Parts: sequence; C-alpha cells; structure tokens
Amino acid sequence: MNVKSIYIKVIVLLSLALQLSSCYNKKNDEANVFHYNEFNGIASLDPAFAKSQSTMWAAHQLYNTLVEIDDSLHMVPSIARSWDISADRMTFIFHLRNNIFFHDDPVFPGGKGRKLTAQDVEYSFNRIIDKQTASPGSWIFNRKVDTIQPFKAIDDTTFQLKLLRPYLPMLGIISMQYCSIVAKEAVEKYGTDFRRHPVGTGPFQFVAWEEGQALVLKKNSTYFEKDKNGKGLPYLDGIRVSFYDSKATEFLLFRQKQLDFINDIEASFKDEVLTKKGTLRKEWDGKIVLTTNPYLNIEYLGILVDSANALVKNSPMRSKKIRQAINYGFDRRKMILYLRNSLGTPAESGFVPMGLPSFDSSVVKGYNYNPAKTKQLLAEAGYPDGKGLPAIKLLTVAIYADMANFIAKQLEESGIPVQVEVVQKSLLLTMTSSSTAAFFRASWIADYPDAENYLSVFYSKNPAPPNYTRYKSASFDEAFEKAIREDNDSIRYKLYQQADKIMIEDAPVVPLWYDKVVWLVQPGVKGFSPNALNLLELRRVKLK
Repeated sequence: MNVKSIYIKVIVLLSLALQLSSCYNKKNDEANVFHYNEFNGIASLDPAFAKSQSTMWAAHQLYNTLVEIDDSLHMVPSIARSWDISADRMTFIFHLRNNIFFHDDPVFPGGKGRKLTAQDVEYSFNRIIDKQTASPGSWIFNRKVDTIQPFKAIDDTTFQLKLLRPYLPMLGIISMQYCSIVAKEAVEKYGTDFRRHPVGTGPFQFVAWEEGQALVLKKNSTYFEKDKNGKGLPYLDGIRVSFYDSKATEFLLFRQKQLDFINDIEASFKDEVLTKKGTLRKEWDGKIVLTTNPYLNIEYLGILVDSANALVKNSPMRSKKIRQAINYGFDRRKMILYLRNSLGTPAESGFVPMGLPSFDSSVVKGYNYNPAKTKQLLAEAGYPDGKGLPAIKLLTVAIYADMANFIAKQLEESGIPVQVEVVQKSLLLTMTSSSTAAFFRASWIADYPDAENYLSVFYSKNPAPPNYTRYKSASFDEAFEKAIREDNDSIRYKLYQQADKIMIEDAPVVPLWYDKVVWLVQPGVKGFSPNALNLLELRRVKLK
C-alpha cells in the first residue's frame, strides 16, 4: 500500500471515528443507531459463508432471501411476492417483486444500485453449489435439486427451482442466509474481498468494517418494505457492532447503557441477574428487560455408534443398554435448575425440540432420571453395579465443563465411571467430523423450522456433518424418507415422531435440554423481540 493510500485510509477511519463517537454516545438524543456486541466476531459478510450465528445476524441486515420465516414460524414472502408448486411437487415457480434495488455501490453505473431480477437469484443459487465458491452451505441442495438445470430465470420477475424428487422442506431451505441474493457484478469485481464489501438489497447497507473493532451499517433509504401505515422500513438510522471478546466487558457496557441488548447471560453473572427460577432479581426490575423465547436448539451428548470403527469396537457404549443406562443416569431437571437458572427445558422427549409443531412429549418419550433403571441396564449388559465397566471419556469445551462434571458425578454414583476432558472447540469439531470422538458434547441449531432439519442428523445417507454419531437404521430411514415426501402436515408430523422414537430407543445421543433464547434489553428499545431461530430482527425496532 503506497503512502497516498495509507493517508486516504487514515482520513476515512478518522471520519468514521467521529461519526461513531456521536452515535455511540447513548445520551445523544439524535442518535438512532442500534448497538450490540458480537462476542464471537464475524468471519465474513458474504452470505455464502453464513455458517455461524454472528455471520447470519449480519447477513440478515444486509441481504434478502426469496422467502423468510415469521415469528410464528410460517413461510412468508420477501423477494418473492408469491409462489406456486407443481402438481408433482417437483417444480417451484417464484414470482418476484419488481421494486427491489441493490444498495448503491461504485460497481454499478453511476454508483446507483440497479433493480434485482430473477437472473440474480439464479446466479446466487448456482454460486452456492459452485465448487470454486467453496461455500459451507453447498450441502443444502445436495441430492435435492435437479442435476441438469436446478435454477432458471424464466424472465426478469419469474424464477424456477426444480427438484430431483418431492421435498417439502425446500421453502425452509431457501429461507436460510446462505440463499441471500447477491449482485454478480459485485462478486466478480471484489472477488475474495466481497467478504468485507457486501452489496445486497437488505434494510441496512454497509458503511465500514474495521475487523476486531467495529462494523457500521446505515439505513437503506430505498428499502422496499413498509409498515402497515405505509411508512418505510427500517426505523433505525443504523447499526453499530463492537467486537469485545470478554463477556464481562460486554455486560459492563450493557449496564452502562452503551449496548442496547446482550444475547444470553454468561454463567459467571447469571446468579447476579436471575433467580434460580429464571426470573429477574428485584434489584433489576425496571432497569433492564428480560425476554425469553423457545429456541430451536438442542444441547446433547453424542455417542459414536459405527460398529466398523475401532473406537466403537473397544467401547462399552457399543451396547444399547449402556447408552440407555447413561440416559437414565443423571437428573436433567436439577442440572437446568442449578446450572442454567431454569433457562431451558430438560430434554425428556426426543431429539426434535420444543417450539416445532411436530413436537409432542406425550408421543415421543425419552429418558428421565431413574438410577434404579440405570443399575438394571448395567446388570443386563454384564456390568452389575458397574463392576468391570471401563472408564468412558467425555469430550467437551470449557464453557460446558460444569455440565459435563455434573453429569459425570451423577453417573459415577450409579456405577458408570466418566472422565471429562476439556478440549478446544476447533479440535472437538475436527474429532467429531472425523469419527475420532466416541463420546462428546454437541448442539444442533435449526437452520429452518422443520423437524427434518433435526432428524437428518441421523439419516444414514448423510455424512458428518450432520451425522456425527454415524447412526444407521433401516426403519429410521424408511420413516424419515416417507416424511420428507409427505405434503399432509398431520401425517408428516406422525412420521417425524415415529422416526424420533426409533432413534431415541437406540440412544446414539443423550439429549440434555431444549434451549431458550435469552435477551437482556434496555427499556428504551421497542419493537424488539426474540424468535425461535434467534435471528436478529431489526427492521421494526425503535429507540426511545
């Protein structure tokens, strides 16, 4: 970089700093900028890489998808104003709005954002599956869409998607941030730098990103959506994201009213804010707002069950009775009460969590705390009172070490020796993906609100991810395949429940709890509420 370039960059950053200082001062009555901290950082602003929640949150502000999911988990129009599905359920036709424009950017003639067309949708979807893009979201269309011409722009406002076979969850798939619509000109001009120079159609547009310091977005003044009174969205003038990697610092900034909300509450100060029943302590009443919502996320322990793997051949967990004994051997309710301040629901049903319409704990019965049953199963497996049972190693990450130790202590009381080993998150992901972890802590967050997204974790034709346990069951596969072809909701839900029951009986996992979204919000933030996907929705937020 030459001296002139460095000088220009410094001037730009100083100008930005001055803008931010006025916006960041929450006492400034003119400020209409929403502030939040992204503890985990943001890896990319390219939606093709929207794998993590932090990237999804940013992408949701910058881009739009064909359809989206409302607060009631229904599919609603976005770029597409309507759609039709063919009689054979193999072809989807989307009718696009004719008033959506990309953000102004130098890549367009005169710097003025051009109108979005169906060709942009075709390009964006093909880009996801293009091997040169190397998108982690390429799997979403695997074995689902037509292999010859899956995506086609029929004209400027009509887009066609063709499937290999009927697959009703496809609408959920294309609501994912991976499927955000991008401009070909911007991707080709900026190349790999598109990750930090996004050009979308969303309610907010890019201003600046100093990695590790701040991301600034401003209101898209040409955004197409309006409220019920005809007023243009969004209401906010902008968004500022900081990147403090200390939860303590984040909480301090929130207390100082420099952040408008924080997502989740760090374990070290949960007791300061919440009672064991999960309510605000009296001293916080009126000062902050606690909002919770069922979260389509399950926390669980995974057990490798691939009989061809040497780890399984030499593990007592190759026995279903041992896996079931573990499931009965600890008190989920006590764990959630004392270690989670009741923020979550003990997972005593299947793998499909609360919040989904197919969830029914009266139909899918899982495991509760029953030490007598644990001892019975141990005896039946050849280990009376745990005698002769070798120690089982449980891999986890640091923030879940207290959970793992709680489980290990209770299992030991029932005769199951467990050794907890804390490893780095990146190592654990590598080990689970490569089948070198026999017993491990994990979670599964919904990409879209359908039980198929959870049960696909156990479909034998899926690799890892998502099938980290390498579970394989012909009866499970049969019920699962019938479900994803079925367009009658009530029948499909029964098939989902059937598949879930088969898997839970085989016990390749130990469900821990069904999660909750937990937000602490400043009282002056209005029109801001969590949703089951924990997607950050800011279009209708107002600051007072």
